[in-house]
Amino acid sequence: MSATLLVVEDEPAIRELLDISLTAAGFRVLLASNAEQAHQQIRQQRPDLIVLDWMLPMVSGIMFANELQRHPGTSDIPVIMLTARGTEHDKIQGLEAGADDYVTKPFSPRELSARIRAVLRRRAPALIDGFIHAGGLSLDPDAHTVTGPSGDLALGPTEFRLLHFFMKNPNRVYTRAQLLDHVWGNAYLIEERTVDVHIRRLRQSLQPDHRHLIQTVRGTGYRFHTRS
Repeated sequence: MSATLLVVEDEPAIRELLDISLTAAGFRVLLASNAEQAHQQIRQQRPDLIVLDWMLPMVSGIMFANELQRHPGTSDIPVIMLTARGTEHDKIQGLEAGADDYVTKPFSPRELSARIRAVLRRRAPALIDGFIHAGGLSLDPDAHTVTGPSGDLALGPTEFRLLHFFMKNPNRVYTRAQLLDHVWGNAYLIEERTVDVHIRRLRQSLQPDHRHLIQTVRGTGYRFHTRS
């Protein structure tokens, strides 16, 4: 499992418990104690899923979940609410705010890990399924390696995420804005020409026989083309 989780929890003891248990379960864990810190974490590294406490200071978890849903760059990040508020009304409110699941405190770390995997299996199956094979390349999201016929390729972290997205979605054309949303997750902070820079770096990192896989669709954007 190579998914990156953002845990937003203001209680230090619970935050530490989540950090330890989820890391032991094989996840990469980012931590925040309030909504402002969570936004900063998202800008630095887009998480694959957010574990979100309801009772946060200043901006509640419900308000934060609504903010995520309203913004196109974060609306597709799955959210699991983790809270002591366990009435039926609370659960409905959390789910209506965009949460994919709702876990009440006290909670079992093992059950939470299982629920996280279940949500990722629905929303981001490539993070669960492991190896991706496309266009003569093999990508291992867990080891962060890409292998071609001549061996492993040397890719920077952004080029790896970009290729990972392309290989999961072959033969579809994506605009620069769409790639920013899906790969960077904070399109409102980055210029579209940034995509062109990383596309060029990705092509340079591919072996000559595979550079044709990254195609420019004039006037539209880019695609990972595997059809003959």
